[in-house]
Amino acid sequence: MPDASALKVLVVDDQQTIRSLVRNGLREIGVTDIREAGDGEDGLRQLLTAPANLVISDYNMPKLDGLNFLRAVRAAPQLKNVGFIMLTGRADGDLVQRAVQFGVNNYLVKPFTVATLREKIEGVYGALT
Repeated sequence: MPDASALKVLVVDDQQTIRSLVRNGLREIGVTDIREAGDGEDGLRQLLTAPANLVISDYNMPKLDGLNFLRAVRAAPQLKNVGFIMLTGRADGDLVQRAVQFGVNNYLVKPFTVATLREKIEGVYGALT
């Protein structure tokens, strides 16, 4: 999906500040269809109601953390092909390995730049236009 404006992205993070940073970065890249959720439970509800092409989700959240949210997304037949980028404040090898086992497409370490955000999305979809 090379056209950034065609991407439908759901940003899931319990911190409003991080959601805003991701949203602003996505807008700079050219993504316009951006929704947000404050935790994995809300994110899953939103995806089941109105699917997205890509989820950018924090790892450390209340109610349903990023790994369990990823597992729930991959377990739902209608969501199994949604791109999933894990956003984390720590480059923990164990976390990354478990996320890969559960089907994550890429991961992004905080703090990040718009260029890094774009690179991680392009790692899932190929070059964006």
